[in-house]
Amino acid sequence: MFVYSQRKIEYYHVKQDQVRFSLNTTPIRFNMANLPEEIVDWIEHHGFDFIGFCNRKGKILYTSTSIEKILGYQREDIIGNFALRYIPKRSRQAFVETFLFDTPYRQRFTIQLKSMTGKYVWVDVVIKAIFIQDTKNVIYLILVKNISDKKEAEEMLIRSEKMSVAGQLAAGVVHEIRNPLTSLKGFIDLLQAGIDREQEYYKIMIDEIDKIETISAELLFISKPLTHNQNYQWLKPMIKDVIVLLNTQAKNFDIQLELICPDDFVVYVDRSQMKQVFINLIKNAIEAMSNPGKVVTKVEIRKGLCVISVIDEGPGIPPHLIHKVKEPFFTTKKDGTGLGLMITTRIIENHNGLFEIITNHDKGTTFEVHLPFYNPNYINENKE
Repeated sequence: MFVYSQRKIEYYHVKQDQVRFSLNTTPIRFNMANLPEEIVDWIEHHGFDFIGFCNRKGKILYTSTSIEKILGYQREDIIGNFALRYIPKRSRQAFVETFLFDTPYRQRFTIQLKSMTGKYVWVDVVIKAIFIQDTKNVIYLILVKNISDKKEAEEMLIRSEKMSVAGQLAAGVVHEIRNPLTSLKGFIDLLQAGIDREQEYYKIMIDEIDKIETISAELLFISKPLTHNQNYQWLKPMIKDVIVLLNTQAKNFDIQLELICPDDFVVYVDRSQMKQVFINLIKNAIEAMSNPGKVVTKVEIRKGLCVISVIDEGPGIPPHLIHKVKEPFFTTKKDGTGLGLMITTRIIENHNGLFEIITNHDKGTTFEVHLPFYNPNYINENKE
């Protein structure tokens, strides 16, 4: 069953944001001096590069003059326009679908905004509803912070980790390709000798060539530069591709990779980045197991979100270390970089998702990725 995600991710619901903001009437002038002290305190707590207000339809009612430093616009050029026109077209529909119009909680998005020059600038946007009592309406307080430098540094780390993973997998992939090549050589020798059953051998040879093509294509895919092309994607094929790539490493440790995904779901992601997440999680699960066993990747719907669980049978992560494993450069592996889970966390959060690590009761660890999911018709609409 496919439904629209109507639930915002829990980690946005922090304690200080559970207060419902309200005003008796819509302010005639939008500035800090006209706002109640609790709202001013909330703004100061979060910090911003520029501040704005929108009505329920997304029409911009006010921006601070500091918007010029970030996006290059004069304030008078912005007021009266609709905020969505400054978000890339490819991201607008997903933004509207994940935005909750009447929640008292803050909502946070990492998105790009179009500048005066046409360049897109990465920003962190925090949105909080203010309920107007006399009109029973709502306006939205918007805090925007430029994170371009942070994003650039983050992307350098992701690219570094991508190449590190590609290098680690290359040896196993070469071994996996060598086996079908040996088979192909053998069949060619048989055909040259004039043996019968040619059609049967041709079919086997084509299957072996397809296997080589699939594995090499996946290795090339993760070696490609980082992209920011988010669109509607089927989830199941992405996970299957990653399992094909990691099967060689799993076989070397006598570990079976299993996918439990009775239904496929549409998610709004960058395919390259989300594959990197699944590679990191399944690869970590394989490396965590010192004995033969099974790594299960399970996809299910839970509380209005699509949950992808990667479950291993390793020794588990000690409770006192769980909060540290997402930190940069922290690793329990001898040759680990300490970047894999940190990068995984960043990518998931940038996709409006939630990443959780759970120690299993019996043995092993479960890594959970929570993502909004969408109507499958969006894929066809996006192609038109």
